[in-house]
Amino acid sequence: MSKRVKLSADEKLAIIKPILDGCSSLRFVSKEMNLHGSVIQTWIRKYKADGFEGLVESKTWKRYSKNLKKMAVEDVVFRGYSKNSTVKKYHISSFSVLQRWINLYNSGKELKSTSMGRSKTTMTKGRKTTFEERLEITQFTIARDNDYQGAIEKYGVSYQQIYSWVKKYQLKGSDGLKDLRGQNKPENELTDTERLKFRIKELEARNEYLEM
Repeated sequence: MSKRVKLSADEKLAIIKPILDGCSSLRFVSKEMNLHGSVIQTWIRKYKADGFEGLVESKTWKRYSKNLKKMAVEDVVFRGYSKNSTVKKYHISSFSVLQRWINLYNSGKELKSTSMGRSKTTMTKGRKTTFEERLEITQFTIARDNDYQGAIEKYGVSYQQIYSWVKKYQLKGSDGLKDLRGQNKPENELTDTERLKFRIKELEARNEYLEM
């Protein structure tokens, strides 16, 4: 399975079912399947909210109305709802999406309906990257609950690139981000200092997101 980049809804269900049935723990399944724990948690949340359909990979950019965004934000800001319950209530794709709406609202900016298709930043063209860049971008994205849009804006790469890197990282770890053409420095040539630097950046990105 580690050679595959994408997982079907059936495969996702097979992975989370032992956890849902109480036969296994998230930590064990994460280690056994070589998947990031946050990824499995997202699958579990979506399955509980929408059943099997929640595990089906969407091929379109999800649209949200201005009114839905406003109600979701006000539930958290004024009514004391947790972000977890709000994400489930309004079927929001991720916590990072809800957090972006809250940040806009708190900064006094207007919440607008999601337009048809993907935004300009989502359609950013891809660019060449080194192994170190791919690793940093992927860790940044995962640390912020798969905030693809945030990574696009910060690093100037395309949605397709980040999506591919995250999937490969979830299945193969950092090995999945190696450039098979040999143009970039492979991971096994990284020094302990370089590996530590990447780990620190990953933790900093996660801490920044949690504090936000």
